[in-house]
Formats: sequence, structure tokens, C-alpha cells
Amino acid sequence: MRIAVDAFGGDNAPVEIIKGASYASKEYSVEITLTGDKNIIESVIKENGLQFYGDTKIIHTDDIITMHDDPTSILKAHSESSMALAFKELADSNADAFVSAGSTGAVVVGGTLIIKRIKGIKRPALGSLIPSPNGSYMLMDMGANAQCRPEMLLQFGIMASVYLEKVEGRNNPKIGLLNIGTEDTKGDELRTESYKLLSNAPINFVGNIESREMPKGVCDAVITDGFTGNIALKLIEGTSMTLFKLIKQAMYKSLPNKLAALVLKKDLYKLKNLMDSSEVGGALLLGVSKPVIKAHGSSDARAIKNAIRQAVSFAENGVIDTISSNI
Repeated sequence: MRIAVDAFGGDNAPVEIIKGASYASKEYSVEITLTGDKNIIESVIKENGLQFYGDTKIIHTDDIITMHDDPTSILKAHSESSMALAFKELADSNADAFVSAGSTGAVVVGGTLIIKRIKGIKRPALGSLIPSPNGSYMLMDMGANAQCRPEMLLQFGIMASVYLEKVEGRNNPKIGLLNIGTEDTKGDELRTESYKLLSNAPINFVGNIESREMPKGVCDAVITDGFTGNIALKLIEGTSMTLFKLIKQAMYKSLPNKLAALVLKKDLYKLKNLMDSSEVGGALLLGVSKPVIKAHGSSDARAIKNAIRQAVSFAENGVIDTISSNI
């Protein structure tokens, strides 16, 4: 299996991206194609003593699409960027999956217009697993579609259900709709109409989910529009970071607290790792015809390694064929 990796996408590119690709290549026995400035890539590999499994390809370009560029520029002005070339490798079947920590908008545009949608899918959506006390749950959409129609949320629910069953091994996963109340009459027109469609879908729809219930992991996937989902995601990330900062401050307030911190240190690190998005890897662009993974913009080597692990599982488990047949 070969994974196309945009070596120059993300805040920590290219060093952390290339390191993560190397670690994943050896651990999961996958071949890697790196796109970007060949001289820099080869220099990073040499300076860090990195090794790869099998045949590693480097496709040279000195063009990069940044977070500030218009996402649609991946089609023309930045059609030779590191991200665009990685997409082309996947589109031409020279790779089995794609990974980038670059611009989310460009990943969505590239996935939609270079890789193409699955027939019948209205809009692709970004879904990611969020850590919870019960393991994790998927949040979808996380920002690909700021404005949605009810039939789009219906498809998001079906795609999330297929992924969770095929890749995560969850039998009959519970799918919930993010809303301001649990009653079926709650919310605006998008929510009430989506509720009706999801209720009649061939999935295990458990009804409306309030945002305060999300962190508890009461369902396997929470479905919403991209605008609401992105706000929810960033609130979860910010709350988690703030909580650990407050815990750390409390632990250093006095000598007894410091002694208690020494006792709890191991368990606190376990808790921190449980809530670390780097362990998840990245977000899945579900609804396109080939596996596309959007890693977090601030991904380090460990996050990239896990994003590639996700890509391998995505490609191996027939998710796209099952989504296509269900839609």
C-alpha cells in the first residue's frame, strides 16, 4: 500500500511531516510518496537519519498552498503545489490514500473536485473521532459545509455509521443529531427536517443530542452542519486545554498539592493522553471516491503517523464501496 503525503502542509512542515511519515512507514509497512521541495525533503531525511519501508518516492515542487490562499487556487494558481500533486497521485491511482495537514478548505476543494464525490453524495463532510470517557465518538461535519440541507445531514449520518462499523468495528453504531433539546420538535427547520429523514434511514438513529451530552460519549457519532460542528470542536479543544492548565496551576499552589501531584502524576498523564487529538490522527473527508485524511494544522510527527494509520485502515476496509451502495 502507498500513501501520498503532502510534505509541506501544516504549521510544522516539513520536518514533523516527514518524520511522521517515516515512523508510519516502518510501523505499518506502507510505502510513502512525499510531495514538495526535493532538496529540502532529502536534507530532512538525511539530517534526522530517517528510514522508510519499501520504495519511497519524492515528487518535486517548490509551490505551496498556504492557509491564506483561496482554497480554490488548488485547481489553477496552485495546481502544482505539494498538496495538489499529492491529490493527483491519488486521483491517478499511484497511491491508495492521501494525507495533508495543510489548508482545510483546499483539502475539501481538492477532495471534491480532483478526487471527485461518490455518485449520489451531495457534499463531502469532515468527520473526526473525539476522545471521551467511553473511548471516542465521531463529530461530523466539522467544517467542510457551513450551510447544509436536511438531505446532506442524512448522508452524513449514513457515512458516519458505515465508517464506524467498517473501520472502528462498532456493531450498529448509535447516531445522534446535535440540537438544543432532545424532543423531536426542537430546533430550527434544518434540525427538525433532518430528524425526520434520519429517523427513517437504515441506521441506528438515537434522536437529538444536546451539546452537554457530547463529551460523555452517549452515542458513536454526532451529526451536525459544518458551521455548528466547527464551533463545537474548537470549544471542546479549548475547554480541554484550559482544564489541564487549571489542574496544573492547582497542583503547584502549595507543598501538599505538589506532593499530591507526584502521587497522581502517572494517572494525570494517562488522562492527558486520552484527550490528546494527536492520538486520533486526523479528520476523514467522507463522501469522496478515495481515502482522504486531513491532519490537524499543528500536527507533530506522532499525529502524522496516526493520520497515516487512519489512512491505511480507511483504504483497507471497503468504506467507500459500502457508502456508495448505501447511498
